[in-house]
Amino acid sequence: MHIAVIGTGIVGVCTAAWLQRDGHQVTFIDPLEPGEACSFGNAGSLSPSACLPVGMPGMWKRVPRWLLDPLGPLTVRWRYAPVVLPWLVRMLQHSSREEVTRIATALRTLLEPIFDCYDPLLAHADAQSLVRRSGCLYVYSSREAAAQWQWGMNLRRSLGVKLVDVERDELEALEPDLKGRFRFGLLAPDNGSTADPSALVKALHARCMADGARRNGHSALGFERQGGRVTGVQLDSGATLAVDGVVVAAGAWSAPLAAALGEHVPLETQRGYHVTVRSSNLALRHTVMAVEHNLMVNPMAMGLRLAGTVEFAGLQAPPNYERADALLQQGRHLFPHLDTSVVTRWMGHRPCMPDSLPVVGRARGADNAWLAFGHGHMGMCMGASTGREIAHLVAGRAPQVDLTPFRPDRF
Repeated sequence: MHIAVIGTGIVGVCTAAWLQRDGHQVTFIDPLEPGEACSFGNAGSLSPSACLPVGMPGMWKRVPRWLLDPLGPLTVRWRYAPVVLPWLVRMLQHSSREEVTRIATALRTLLEPIFDCYDPLLAHADAQSLVRRSGCLYVYSSREAAAQWQWGMNLRRSLGVKLVDVERDELEALEPDLKGRFRFGLLAPDNGSTADPSALVKALHARCMADGARRNGHSALGFERQGGRVTGVQLDSGATLAVDGVVVAAGAWSAPLAAALGEHVPLETQRGYHVTVRSSNLALRHTVMAVEHNLMVNPMAMGLRLAGTVEFAGLQAPPNYERADALLQQGRHLFPHLDTSVVTRWMGHRPCMPDSLPVVGRARGADNAWLAFGHGHMGMCMGASTGREIAHLVAGRAPQVDLTPFRPDRF
């Protein structure tokens, strides 16, 4: 079939690659270059362990304090507050222990096969060098401080995540640059990362193009349908692209397209910021998550990337790069010897659902339309497994993952 894939981020590109393995013709639709939106600036983590949702038990107690700090881990611009408040309430409703256990169990099914799903795509694109499996360190100021997060870590372990206690001496031997600030850690040895998430997306996209995919640089506005099937994608150029099927993988811009296909989903953008220290003099060998600071630190090809802040302000508001500067300030605090003479800043739109579960499945409004978006902070982690499962659905095969928790009509 001729399948239009709307979106050239990691989810769209991986989906296209898996569809091509089944022999389908693919046309990408996206006004942006591949890997230039949220897939450009993420922290690069490829973490089978990252199965905990954003909303955790007891979070509601901390939200007021966070909101009072304009540079804290969570902020809402006051003009946008009336829009996002119902969404935030819904997110907190999913933060009970029972809900978190249910959500984490579902997320783990898409996260566990990360490398099984990436490996054939990377091999075909000759891009294996862009992914490393060196593990992730969750680090804390002390073992006592780590106890505050023990329930979540035990939940991870119960779902098959391997976590190894790392005492101070071993931690400093593994990562000498952590000496002085962190005295206890948990090593997730099965985790990995990419040295350049944008380059990874571009490499997979280039392989798809070399295998016969086409690219349309316009925006998708809607669909033409006959009976219960999509026959064309309406473009902002005024033209209509004839198709045999469509996959909506447009990230934070997916909601209007999903609504046109009969699925009204509560998609929100969590605006994420990063700062990349291009002059970094650190020699980190692992991705490092400073849990108490909600700061992800990843050594990348272009420098040391610091990420971990959330802002709600919608798709149109300009960036507030003071939030990126706050990340840099944290980095200087945690690594006093860090050379920060050359840095770059970025803001992007993470597509998020209130239950932290992506939307993966067929749209009710058409037999040949599938939805794949809403991966939040974990698009890079779940892109390849989502693509594999969408390919199964398109082919009429039974999925390898139970997609019931991710069904588009769950709301």
